[in-house]
Amino acid sequence: MSADTSLDQVSVDALTRDQAEAELARLADLLAQANAAYHTNDAPVMDDAGYDALKRRNAAIEARFPNLKRADSPSEQVGAKPSDGFGKITHAVRMMSLSNGFDDADIHEFDASVRKYLGAPGEIAYTAEPKIDGLSLSLRYERGELIHAATRGDGAVGENVTANARTIASIPQHIDGAPDILEVRGEVYMTHADFAALNARHTERGGKTFANPRNAAAGSLRQLDPEITRARPLAFFAYAWGELSEPLAETQMEAIERLAAFGFATNPLTKRFTEIDALLAHYREIETARATLGYDIDGVVYKVDRLDLQRRLGFRSTTPRWAIAHKFPAELAWTHLEAIDIQVGRTGALSPVARLSPVTVGGVVVSNATLHNEDYIAGYGSKGEVIRPDEEGQPKDIRVGDWVQVYRAGDVIPKVADVDLARRKSDTLPYSFPTTCPQCGSDAIREEGDAVRRCTGGMICPAQAVEKLKHFVSRGAFDIEGLGAKQVEQFYLDGWVREPADIFTLRARFGSGLQQLKNREGWGDKSAANLFEAIDEKRNIPLSKLIFALGIRHVGENSATLLATSYGSWEAFERAMTQAEIGSGTAWAELLDIDGVGEVMAGSLVAAFHQEGERASIDRLVAHLTVEDAARPKADSPVSGKTVVFTGTLEKMTRAEAKARAESLGAKVAGSVSKKTDLLVAGPGAGSKEKKATELGIEILDEDGWLALIGDA
Repeated sequence: MSADTSLDQVSVDALTRDQAEAELARLADLLAQANAAYHTNDAPVMDDAGYDALKRRNAAIEARFPNLKRADSPSEQVGAKPSDGFGKITHAVRMMSLSNGFDDADIHEFDASVRKYLGAPGEIAYTAEPKIDGLSLSLRYERGELIHAATRGDGAVGENVTANARTIASIPQHIDGAPDILEVRGEVYMTHADFAALNARHTERGGKTFANPRNAAAGSLRQLDPEITRARPLAFFAYAWGELSEPLAETQMEAIERLAAFGFATNPLTKRFTEIDALLAHYREIETARATLGYDIDGVVYKVDRLDLQRRLGFRSTTPRWAIAHKFPAELAWTHLEAIDIQVGRTGALSPVARLSPVTVGGVVVSNATLHNEDYIAGYGSKGEVIRPDEEGQPKDIRVGDWVQVYRAGDVIPKVADVDLARRKSDTLPYSFPTTCPQCGSDAIREEGDAVRRCTGGMICPAQAVEKLKHFVSRGAFDIEGLGAKQVEQFYLDGWVREPADIFTLRARFGSGLQQLKNREGWGDKSAANLFEAIDEKRNIPLSKLIFALGIRHVGENSATLLATSYGSWEAFERAMTQAEIGSGTAWAELLDIDGVGEVMAGSLVAAFHQEGERASIDRLVAHLTVEDAARPKADSPVSGKTVVFTGTLEKMTRAEAKARAESLGAKVAGSVSKKTDLLVAGPGAGSKEKKATELGIEILDEDGWLALIGDA
């Protein structure tokens, strides 16, 4: 795969904006592949520790550079699309994933964030439960009867595996005393003993064996023939719920106890704690007992115990603020470095990748590993410090032919951690990093202060052009069914698609005649017709998706949505970008006046619309589209469409809660007072913002006035 793997050793705090954009593109691509492998194909290409650490790095970069967040960001996704082999079930309540911690400091930080959000310095209790390494399942009961069962899928839509779930002995078919509507969620798994017996039976029959219990459980539950599932020894632990017609309890622990009373198996290691140190001690007890449990776990999940506090804390886009998974450490292995290849990513970054003799790390066979950048190969870190020091403190460089230590702590492509100099042959030579692009031959330069060497070829470089097209068709952008990374590469190499507008002329150019698409390798009548229909469906596109799909540097999904909401229509947005001049003029000032738009992003936007080649490409694309105006704010709210600023100390809610509530009512929350501010909410300690609002004649309310206005008093 083509990816910018040279930056993942650079700390998030040290990344430049360009580096961050390249890194987010790389992470999105790799995590999408990992999601499909794990959730859809039941054949993971990485261990859970690696996957979760990779998502954590992505989240940290997005937190530092929120305007760079991509529409296909892993932080906006849960699982993967359901398989076509099953019917689909839309979850009444979305099935979320969990944020992750990897050490004690992460858990203390989680506790601090909970307290800060709630403004609660007092006692907060947490539950701790083993994180089962299986397949997530949601069971819906109505009036006590099991109605259907669905896998997680992409979080919104899962696979209908009802017939298969009915064959699992630990899943009740009927529940006495349950709420009229009860969705029970948990994990389908297979014990070590049952896994070994299953593989033994398959070996005796000459059949396929499973790599691990998780794959066996997932493959067994996702059988099209329920009788095959019935013959497999599956079990189910319940630990959560979805839609309810009435509350189960007042606390997480009491709710779990009630699920147990209904007849569900719940994990006996689930306990409640009021001290973080005790919580962490329980984690270590579980980790020590891990090998004796009889089933696979990959960490411990902590949840705020009081359900009313869970409701206050709410959710991020894909994860709850009130829970975190404390993951177990990754594994290490030594292997032989056979070659170093250079890949070119979307932003032109030259990324060295180690080709390894295959080795198993954390249950996954590894043959590739990132080498980050030329400094890392030479033995230096992002700040010029020596890494991998030898006995004399000198850097150990990495050479083809070396024996290297690899680990899976944060990437689909694992990392090289160390070199065994004792096994290095005397005739090996230091690696010479290329100064020209291996794809197009253009100069590859390294700007001062940048850890990355980049190809200067721009769109004449096929690697960069293909990556930009992949971004255009990615899930958060146009998301054209049947036109993914593989098809984009094929069409680009064939000369069929060189820029986004070419996608919308494919039918006219190749839908009939001597070069029919259906006659191309891998295509038939139906697949060609389906692709053309999928393309036509995307001729109507929401404004925010179009802005993001353009791939303008520094414009992520959130900022694209912000721009769309601010300008409303493509015509207004295009006119403003055309009229704007960097550093001066009304249009430029109005662009900067949008809360969340800084000079860097504004400059990138304006430059894109003023560069002749890029502007022409945009115009050719839009000529084929009908761009849908942005959704207008709620009209039934007293603050809908208004710009609100909060200042001073709020005493009845935290600042984060106030912001979330205002946005849910259709308001825009700004960080500073300007002539476009409609309302200032001022608590004790308000200073310059209140003074400026007074000077501008802006309405000022105290906290009680604000709560009365929005009906929360």
